[in-house]
Formats: sequence, structure tokens, C-alpha cells
Amino acid sequence: MARTRIEAVGSYLPTEEISTADLLAQLSIDSPVDLEKVSGVRARRRCGVDARGKREDSFTVALAAASTALENSGYEAADLDVIISCSITRIRDEQFCVEPSFALMLRNELGASGAIHFDVSNACAGMMTGVLVLDRMIRAGIVRRGLVVSGEYITPISDTAVREMSEKYDPQFASLTVGDGAAAVILDGEGTDTDCVDYIELNTSAAFAQLCLGMPSDRSSGIALYTDNRKMHNESRYLLWTTRQRDFLAERGTDFTAENYDFLIHHQFSGPAVELINKIAEREFDTTMPTGLSVLERYGNTASTSHFVVLHDALKQQRLTSGAKVLMVPAASGVVAGFLSVTLGELRV
Repeated sequence: MARTRIEAVGSYLPTEEISTADLLAQLSIDSPVDLEKVSGVRARRRCGVDARGKREDSFTVALAAASTALENSGYEAADLDVIISCSITRIRDEQFCVEPSFALMLRNELGASGAIHFDVSNACAGMMTGVLVLDRMIRAGIVRRGLVVSGEYITPISDTAVREMSEKYDPQFASLTVGDGAAAVILDGEGTDTDCVDYIELNTSAAFAQLCLGMPSDRSSGIALYTDNRKMHNESRYLLWTTRQRDFLAERGTDFTAENYDFLIHHQFSGPAVELINKIAEREFDTTMPTGLSVLERYGNTASTSHFVVLHDALKQQRLTSGAKVLMVPAASGVVAGFLSVTLGELRV
């Protein structure tokens, strides 16, 4: 059976930036909540106009991230067997695209004419889900290599929140933390003990499904995100990760401590919430957590792309070297929990 590895990573962040202070100044609320303090987000990127003068959107940023991943790869686009697109916001030329698929459009732009193609949607766990699907396809011998990509033009929900929020603890409050961005990862079946996807598992608890919903606004023509933040940041929800991973590792005859993770990447949604999750995890696993990697302060919550934006950023900063073992933990609407363990080889950025 082939072993999957991460062969290349790419990301793209728009150059236009808005600070949390500037965003809060647009609210028509007296004494709004200190968003930077309660979320850890100081700034976020927004789609604007790129270097060629073209308006950025979900498609253009996804294409840029995919192109960067291919630049960092030993493969050409024509070598890819499959392209999986995982964007929540499938916006191209001011239209939300359902058909044709984003994956098909990206395949055509990249020149990957022989690749099969499909979209997956799983909220902020989208790219993790794409990696899981591609990992299983490679291990089953269906494909040899493929690209998982996501581009998020998600800041329009912030625009809706700015227009519509009328009180401090409004259900659209979490919308103010998001930022635009894209990420892409190339996987192949050339993995070894020191360069491989160790394992990836996801699970969904529909009991929490109503706590975070993206939909057309009920007050205007905009897109909105409605979140029950108090119930979302609840210990019972975070136990979905720890319980599942502890049971998974026990079935393999090991435990969290024995796995010797070097780094931990949480979904980039709230600094204080991540601190709480880590405290719960330390209690549940009876060990300290690995060193955390984050871009939350600079880029905010980039939705489905966040783990791989962090991974690419850490590689560029040379914080990750060959042989590093990284644990990624999702936290997505649905509610989706789980874990991805990867041992990194020589990755070029």
C-alpha cells in the first residue's frame, strides 16, 4: 500500500489589510467588545486588486495558491491525477459558482488536463477533508498524486456584520474575525517513515450543527454568519477531539505522549479559545501540549485554509525542518472535529 506524504505547500494572502481597530470603528455600537483582546486578531487581509489590476476573489486567490504549490513541487500541473477544491466561498467574477465545479475551472487554468476533479464542502474543515479524501485515494491505489486547494473570499460576512450588528453580543460577532486567503497542498504516494501523513481522521457531531450557520442575511442582501459563541466555546465540544484521538491512539497501542509531536496547529479562530482547548487537552491527555504555530494575529480566521496557511508561513520562517512531526486539529461548523498527524520531509518554499 502506498504511503501518502505532503510533497509541496503553497499559500496566498491578499496585500490589502484592515486592522481590528479600523473595523470596529465602522460599527454603530457604543463601546463595542474589545475584539482584539477576546479573539487575538489584530489584522486580517482582504481581497482587493492584484498586481495585474484584476479584482481578487475566491477563484483568483485559490489559483495563486495552487500555482505557488506547483512552483514548490517537483511535479508539473500535467502530472496531477486529481484536483480537489474545498472553498466555502466559491466566488468568481462576483458570482457564486456551483456548476461547473471550482476544481474543473482550476484544472483548466493550471493546465492539468488529465486530472479528475471535484469539489468538497465541509465548512472550515474543508481542506482537512480534501486531504483525507486524497490520502484514502492514494492509499487505495486510485491515484498517484493530487492537489488539494481552497481559496476564501469570506470578508463579505464582515461587511454584513458591520452594517447589521446592533448590540455587543450579536450572533454576527464572530464574522468580524475572518480574513481572506488561500492555501494548496500537493500529496503523493512516495511517503516513508520520516516523510508521510501518519494518519488523519475526522468526525462530525450534528448535535452542535445549529451553533454556527452561514447563509443569506435575514435583514439585507448580504451573506451572513450567525454563531452562538458561548455554546460553541464549550468544553463538551472540545472533548470531541480529545476523546476521539485518545481512543484512536489506544487502538494503535500508543498514546498522545508517545507520539512525540513537535508542533500543534489549531484552527485559527480565537486565541483565548485555543488556550482553553490546550488546557482541556493537557488534562485529558495528561501531558503538556506541543509548541503552537499560529498566524491568527496577522491574518485572522481564513476559514478552510487556516491550517495550511499556518504550515506554509512556518516553513517560510524556517520554523519547520525536515523530520518535524506536526499535529493539526480542526474546529469547524457541523460540528467537525478530528486530527491530522504529518511528518514533514524536505519541503521547498
